[in-house]
Amino acid sequence: MSATAADKRARFNELHAREELFLLPNPWDVGSAKLLASVGAEALATTSAGFAWTLGRLDGQVTRDELVAHVAAVAGATDLPLNVDSERCYPDDAGGVAETVRLLGEAGAAGCSIEDWNPVDGRIEDVGLAVERVAEAAEAAHAFDPPMVLTGRAENHLRGVDDLDDTIGRLVAYRDAGADCLYAPWLSSIEQIAAVVDAVQAPVNVLATPSTPPVPELARVGVRRVSTGSLLASAAYGTLLAGARELLSDGTSTYTERGMKPADRDAAFGA
Repeated sequence: MSATAADKRARFNELHAREELFLLPNPWDVGSAKLLASVGAEALATTSAGFAWTLGRLDGQVTRDELVAHVAAVAGATDLPLNVDSERCYPDDAGGVAETVRLLGEAGAAGCSIEDWNPVDGRIEDVGLAVERVAEAAEAAHAFDPPMVLTGRAENHLRGVDDLDDTIGRLVAYRDAGADCLYAPWLSSIEQIAAVVDAVQAPVNVLATPSTPPVPELARVGVRRVSTGSLLASAAYGTLLAGARELLSDGTSTYTERGMKPADRDAAFGA
C-alpha cells in the first residue's frame, strides 16, 4: 500500500474530470475488494446491501459505526479510490449528515453518496429536505483537501416511481446544491440515460443491470461511471446457495468447476 487517503481523493476527482467512462464495481468485503483490484478496476465502491449481507442482515440495518469500520477496512485493502454507499448519511445520528461524511472521509473514503429514500416512512423524501441534506453533505465532503466526491442519488426508479421528469428535476437540484456526480439507480433505456446526462451537465453514474445497455453504448451518450451496486454480491451469494443446494440435494459437487482459480487467488491475496 502506497497511496494515501489524499492521493485517493485526488485520483477519484481526476477520474470524474476526464472525458472517459470508468467502471466502479462494488466489493462487499476486503477479499472482494482485492479481487476486483487484481483484475484492473480503477476505483471501487461499497454496497450497503452487500455489506449488510456479510453481517447476516438486510439492507438498511447497518449502524453508522459499523459502516465507518467497514470503510476503513476496505479502503485500506487496496490503493484504489473508494466511494461509499452511505444511504441517507444517517441524518438522525449525532452530528447528522455532516458528521457522517467527516467520519467516512477520515476512514479513507474518496467519495460518498446521499440518497432521497426514507426507509422509515417508505417513501421518497420531499425534494426541499433532500436538497438541504445534499448541501450539508457537500459542504462536509468539500472540506477535505483534496475534496471528497459527493454523489447525489434520486431513488425514484429503484423504488418503482417511473417519473423521469421528477428524477431529472431532483438530480439538477442536487447538482446545484453541491453534488459532484448524479445517480438515478435502475434507469435502463438508453433514451432515459441520455436524457439525464444531457439535463444534468455533470458526471453521471449508471447501475449495470441485465437490462442496461452495454458499457460502450453508455460511454457514447456521455455516462461517466458505471457501478454494480449489490449485484456482484448477490451473484456470489447465489453461487454459494446453488452449490450448497446441489451438495445437499444431489450429493454432487459440480459447483467446484466454477470456483476461483488458484492463479487468480494468489494474484489477489498473495501480496
